[in-house]
Amino acid sequence: MSNIPTPHIAAKEGDFAKTVLMPGDPLRAKYIAETFLTDAVLVNQVRGINGYTGYYNGKRVSVMASGMGMPSMGIYSYELFNFYDVDNIIRIGTAGSISPKLKIRDVVLAMGACTDSNFAAQFELPGTFAPIASYELLRKAVQVVEEMGNIGYQVGNVVSSDVFYSDRQTTASWQKMGALAVEMESVALYMNAARAGKNALTIVTISDSLVTGEATTAEERQTSFRDMMKIALEIA
Repeated sequence: MSNIPTPHIAAKEGDFAKTVLMPGDPLRAKYIAETFLTDAVLVNQVRGINGYTGYYNGKRVSVMASGMGMPSMGIYSYELFNFYDVDNIIRIGTAGSISPKLKIRDVVLAMGACTDSNFAAQFELPGTFAPIASYELLRKAVQVVEEMGNIGYQVGNVVSSDVFYSDRQTTASWQKMGALAVEMESVALYMNAARAGKNALTIVTISDSLVTGEATTAEERQTSFRDMMKIALEIA
């Protein structure tokens, strides 16, 4: 393909599997590759964004970081979908709960993603686009979580915010509309998947609660992350 390597990804044609797991943190991508994959090969490290391809239970799968925020996710998911022939991207990360239904360490499967971002303006749509997950990936994720049996989870809307530190207090407004948690990447991922005719799903673990003020410890996050990774790998 003439478009690869890209300015952001040094991998060659065929280096990525059809399904890519995308944590935000490059070191988390490294951890997943070393802990869960066999025969993992480093296929990208441009700008420190580690990408690996290996095997999980005999199935070829890749993992690469997305970085933080919609601009970063927008670049990497676009290039994977459109230049590297990736069919499925599963975001795995953390989120802050804005719902009293969610406890620390619960998992959210993002059926849809609300936003305060202007990311959709580039598509010049005559109205408001509703970014949603791939039903097939979501259905499989629910099935895997139910089979695991020991994980608290919710399926619903997340809010993809453009900012981490904000002067505006908007949590209550999103909460009134039933949104479950706040994160920063899903809208860009879901819109890029829709535009490319590909599949996407966000799976996040609640690391802190904006309702109760609770937050997880480093050890608790490690355990929660492993559960989330296993869900994503099983549906990959």
